[in-house]
Amino acid sequence: MVMPILDTAATLDASRPMPLGLSTPQPGDFGVAGGAHVNVAVFAPDLDRVEIAYQAPGEGWRVHTLPNIEDGIHFGLVSGMPPGTRYGFRAAPSEGGLPLSVPSLDFDDDGEQPLLLDPYGRAVDQRGEFLTSVHMAADFDWGDDAAPRTPMRTSVIYEAHVRGQTMLHPEIPEHLRGTYAGMAHPVMVQHLTELGITAVQLLPIHFHLDEAHLQDLGLTNYWGYNSAAFFAPHADYATEAARNAGPHAVQDELKGMVKLLHAAGIEVILDVVYNHTAEAGPDGPVISFRGLAEKRYYRHDAHGRYLDTTGCGNTMDFSDPVVVQLALDSLRYWVDEFHVDGFRFDLAVTLCRDAGNQFDPKHPFLQAIAEDPVLSEVKLIAEPWDVGYGGWQTGRFPQGWSDWNDHFRDGVRQFWLSDRAAIEAGGQGSSVAALAEIMAGSAGFFAPSGRSRLASVNFVTAHDGFTLTDLVSYDRKHNEANGEQNRDGHGDNRSYNHGFEGRSENESIVAARALSIRNLMATLLLSIGVPMITAGDELGRTQQGNNNAYCQDNPTAWLDWSRTHEANAMFQTTRELVRLRRWFLRQQPESFPAKANDASLQWFDDKGKRMTPARWNDPNVRSVQLLMGNENSTVRGLIAVNGSNQDLKMVLPEILSETGIGKRMFELRFTTSVLHDHRKGALVASGERDILQANTINIYRT
Repeated sequence: MVMPILDTAATLDASRPMPLGLSTPQPGDFGVAGGAHVNVAVFAPDLDRVEIAYQAPGEGWRVHTLPNIEDGIHFGLVSGMPPGTRYGFRAAPSEGGLPLSVPSLDFDDDGEQPLLLDPYGRAVDQRGEFLTSVHMAADFDWGDDAAPRTPMRTSVIYEAHVRGQTMLHPEIPEHLRGTYAGMAHPVMVQHLTELGITAVQLLPIHFHLDEAHLQDLGLTNYWGYNSAAFFAPHADYATEAARNAGPHAVQDELKGMVKLLHAAGIEVILDVVYNHTAEAGPDGPVISFRGLAEKRYYRHDAHGRYLDTTGCGNTMDFSDPVVVQLALDSLRYWVDEFHVDGFRFDLAVTLCRDAGNQFDPKHPFLQAIAEDPVLSEVKLIAEPWDVGYGGWQTGRFPQGWSDWNDHFRDGVRQFWLSDRAAIEAGGQGSSVAALAEIMAGSAGFFAPSGRSRLASVNFVTAHDGFTLTDLVSYDRKHNEANGEQNRDGHGDNRSYNHGFEGRSENESIVAARALSIRNLMATLLLSIGVPMITAGDELGRTQQGNNNAYCQDNPTAWLDWSRTHEANAMFQTTRELVRLRRWFLRQQPESFPAKANDASLQWFDDKGKRMTPARWNDPNVRSVQLLMGNENSTVRGLIAVNGSNQDLKMVLPEILSETGIGKRMFELRFTTSVLHDHRKGALVASGERDILQANTINIYRT
């Protein structure tokens, strides 16, 4: 079938350069509005003329040269492009050559990539090496879907991978495992709600590609931090039925996942990678951006070489307004069309580097988000570092943002693992002051910029690094399976294997490791800020010592749902701690105190006396008591920490209030000590002693 060719003069008058991508022509534009007529606009200043090659469902390939150009944007009206049409861009002959529209064209789908993806394309069709964008319609029935809008102060975030979360779950139907639908299956929703999770933070679901070196090794980029299209969902995470039905069904499955999670009160946060693309370094593939606007999309030095602050070969240039606009448009699309509730920005410092390649906390990208009525209302979480000069910026993002707090991660690991290893080796650990500072919200990092305690996203583990179980089981990384001779991954893990490297059957080692895990999880969930649990830590998941499982799309990285006694015990512990967190911190103080005497957080030593500077700075003092209240200073309970290798008889403190000092009864609600677990419910009065086992935490409720 030969589609009619639009009149050239009408096309020139009716088409428009914005918005970029595909859009419906304006009503009344020479009678072409709606139907299969589409306004096409692509930013391609590197090309003199641009043509779009496209194939409507059931039709042959056609080519149309975009007749207009304005400020580097090529645009025009194209007929015969209904939803479902595959398309891509390429350079058009500068002179002569093809006419404006060609009725038919032979096109080899099996050849090398002959077309460039639309940077604003809503879906990607992948057939071997042949990639095309797809024209999409937005007609999902959201019904009464409503965003949970959980406040940050009551949020508990769960970082998960769509595929790895359900691949091994025996109660989820096999055809749904590893998919968007599997993530929202009732069994998974029940697990999340029982645990007390309020938001799932999904590793990247933008369409991504595998790096060449991984393909050579027969591996894949499992984590997905190699985006090629910022508006397109990754189709491989959809069910086979959805993939076979086409991109529209893939989108519907993803939207259905969001809708079902919302119905359970669970928010969806996307991990987004705008800092680099799958086109990689100068020898990487030409997929989209490089072929359209190489000098505008990517950051270069004065000699025309790539400036790389990501470690991935290329870096998106956020000093260019075109790149800023691309990211903003993508973010709005995911909120408007997919109803997502927030974003975690990978290597976020790269997104805030100015023309001089310096981090700017008032960068136009950050200011635009703050002023945007849509984006300013969702959760914004920064990974506040990259690998460039001045790349570590924890605490320096603006108000309205939260940061991954690596200071919390390192401090908790240091106190409970590295210090314990040093002490048991006859050395000395650090004082309790560093632990107290991060439990109170890391004021030294966030208060100077006027941010609140809720700016700290606290975590002990993440996708990148050891799991909680591996932190207590390995002193060294074991990444041999990644094919890089164990050179990849972090070398400084602040882990402790408790005397044996790897899995052990020794009962004392197993018990010591389990105790350390409980201490780590309790510290995470009872600290001021916003906790993030890594999927599987609540079940004791191990990656066998691999601390960089980005290329392990196999049981190494997938969650093991074998409900062993140990897994069940860890789940119950985590669930109990989340519930205690609700009691202690549902009204947690958000602002840092203006004065040193913060009545909402009161610190005592093992004698029940106020901590003094001398006690804070003494490395031999490894115990502390935190009397925790809400923002009105109403006491909620007491957290007692013993990081020494000696049991303590700790004197519980008297409570200071506006009316003076008063006694209070404390009920033991939780302990990381197995020996004292049977004492839950015991009442201890202010001024009385209670036993706190070595290397344990007791939690009391008033």
